[in-house]
Amino acid sequence: MSSLLRSKLPPQVTAPGRRCCARKEVLSRPRAIGLLGGSFNPAHAGHRHISEIALKRLKLDELWWMVSPQNPLKPVAGMAPFAQRLAGARAIARHPRIRVTGIEADLKTTYTAETLRRLIRRFPRHRFIWMMGADNLAQIHQWKDWTQIFNTVAVAVLARPSYCLRALAGLAAHRFSRNRVSESASGALRRRRPPAWVFLVGPLNPLSATAIRARRRSFRSERAPV
Repeated sequence: MSSLLRSKLPPQVTAPGRRCCARKEVLSRPRAIGLLGGSFNPAHAGHRHISEIALKRLKLDELWWMVSPQNPLKPVAGMAPFAQRLAGARAIARHPRIRVTGIEADLKTTYTAETLRRLIRRFPRHRFIWMMGADNLAQIHQWKDWTQIFNTVAVAVLARPSYCLRALAGLAAHRFSRNRVSESASGALRRRRPPAWVFLVGPLNPLSATAIRARRRSFRSERAPV
């Protein structure tokens, strides 16, 4: 099991001696787990906002923030070090059912479709739901083996300001239109056999990592000596 993931499990899971049985029990107990992948460059309150919505609406037992070592669709320039992004995500998460992990680094996977296949092999008793913002639904057709994502796990798409109409008019939404679950049935998504996906609309948070980085650059330029 990944040391990165094990470090975020409850203390009794990793304790030695007679607690070994408790460790096996916790790891084998079936759970509904949401997966929120991303660069988290940086993590911010918007990530936590959509996570809290998902925990409630999807009736999740846990939600994992999977910090990507390097998103293949994003430039390396401007990407904070992996360890720094992990630490920043843990500082923001601070929720008993949100776990921050860099498990993709341990799995040595780059693409989401492969990560999901390996997670299912490693945790066959858990039911995973892949989570993403509407901005990613709009461009997921650019991802490697993107249709396999929908055919491997259930998917929950969370509304984001200015992206909703474009996302729902996009290729992925049309390709899997027959597999869309009504928002009122989102709590049962974890029991649906893929492909199954839901579009969740809730209070929108305008924060974005791109805007935060832009503000930081602007602040640094203003503070720089002339």
